[in-house]
Amino acid sequence: MHPLVACLLDLLALYAALGLVAAVAFVTFGVTRVQPAAMSPGARILILPGAAALWPYVVIRWLRAEKP
Repeated sequence: MHPLVACLLDLLALYAALGLVAAVAFVTFGVTRVQPAAMSPGARILILPGAAALWPYVVIRWLRAEKP
């Protein structure tokens, strides 16, 4: 395999791993800071894939959110 392809695949795997960790943390602890309305477990499960894919945006919104 070409070294550039291997590097890109490694970066993609790192992005996915960081996204999964950030999404689980956000869905568990942070979603109520960004969206104060009560969320059911089903809604949190639906948010998980999007939060994993867009984790840099989610983390920025989470950090900028006001504390409840």
